[in-house]
Amino acid sequence: MSPHDEKAQAAPTDLDRTLGVPHIVFMVVAMAAPLTVFAGLIPLMLGSGNGIGTPVDFAIVGVVLVLFTVGYSAMTPEVRQAGAFYSYIQRGLGTGIGLGAAMLALVTYCLLIVAVGAYLGAAARTVVETFAGVTVPWWILAAAGLGVICYLGYRNVEVSARVLGALLIAEVGIVALVDLAIVLRGGDHGLSTHPLSWDAFTSGATGTGIMFAVFGFVGFEATAVFRSEAKDPDRTIPRATYIAVVLIAVIYAFSSWAMINGLGLAHATEAAANDPQGLAPELATRYLSRAAHDVMQVLLVTSFFACVLTAHNVVARYLFALGRQGALAVSLGSVHPAHRSPYAASLLTSGVVAALLAATAIAGLEPVVQIYAWFGGAGTLGLIVLLALTSAAIVVHFRRVRTATAWTGTVAPALALGALTTILVLVIGNFELLIGSRTGANVFLAVVAAAFAGGLAWAALLHRRRPEVYAALA
Repeated sequence: MSPHDEKAQAAPTDLDRTLGVPHIVFMVVAMAAPLTVFAGLIPLMLGSGNGIGTPVDFAIVGVVLVLFTVGYSAMTPEVRQAGAFYSYIQRGLGTGIGLGAAMLALVTYCLLIVAVGAYLGAAARTVVETFAGVTVPWWILAAAGLGVICYLGYRNVEVSARVLGALLIAEVGIVALVDLAIVLRGGDHGLSTHPLSWDAFTSGATGTGIMFAVFGFVGFEATAVFRSEAKDPDRTIPRATYIAVVLIAVIYAFSSWAMINGLGLAHATEAAANDPQGLAPELATRYLSRAAHDVMQVLLVTSFFACVLTAHNVVARYLFALGRQGALAVSLGSVHPAHRSPYAASLLTSGVVAALLAATAIAGLEPVVQIYAWFGGAGTLGLIVLLALTSAAIVVHFRRVRTATAWTGTVAPALALGALTTILVLVIGNFELLIGSRTGANVFLAVVAAAFAGGLAWAALLHRRRPEVYAALA
């Protein structure tokens, strides 16, 4: 059945097929959040990763994810349901491992939402202090942002896409202006290509740098989550995925190189370690104007907002797909009669994230160097595991059905699997450096492992108690 036939036969309970390539690219790049990475992630990479080797981190991860996308795109026409990693892994490695991956994906994205939601509150607090002179707790502002996201998630996804498109254009614009100003003014002491060298890449905590670089690409894989709402999914999803990966890699590698040159190679690491939150706005002041500083602070809030909104939509669609298939409560597969949105899954997502963020606030955790770094690191670890499992599933699937070329079905995904496994080992080996203690690192590693193990147990229980549902999932 063609995508157009799928649309023609859509039941009133189906989601609206309104998304084209630009809509999906806007949403996934908004989740990657260029300004958030420029102002929030790159300073952390400079201060706690491999320092001035950060541009190479993004280039390497970009190449690995392009290899991943080759097999991912080839398999897309053969995976009819939405659900991204879960659907691909289930197709290639079986229902049990697929449900393990589903649980891991849900936990991973929730960790990432909490991480970025905390930074959203911190960035909003800075804006309120700057323009109103009032100090408001970060968690109140984060809660306000989550309230708006809850409303948008309840509505039609096209509303979210339009909001994200406008915010994305604005944030990419300010990042481009700062980058251009640094280049035209020759940086701190002239422009250097040393940050692009292997020596720079291998300095510092390389594993932490690579892990944060993967964090920067979070969202590119979400193209497949929106399959049920794409106008022509078999064409739209692969195109949007390639465009998103390449665009993200180019923006991040160039922007991190520009930031390092703007700060000065000798001072970049120390400056980032001392004040990661204020680094990018101060660069905007130095190379553009005080007005640019203020605009960046405001757009940083909207960038974090856009990232959380897209991640929220992704989690809701995972829950929706699982509810539709009977693996979770059937009510999660409900479609709003007017908005044609997965409203029940969206409301549950909002509730879970709100509870987790409240727990971090009650625990008194600092929103940037603790919640954002720790939860973001744990979420990224889960993402790497999911990427590796998906690569393995692609190889197994095409060895079984032989419907792809050797390059798209075996070589490219196998290369991606090898690279992702290496990255996973590096990240686990450097995880203690990120968290700051062995105990803390073990706790977050245990959360990621327990999520996957819990999914496997869930699959076994489903197989025993509801065999007809388990069989239908296969």
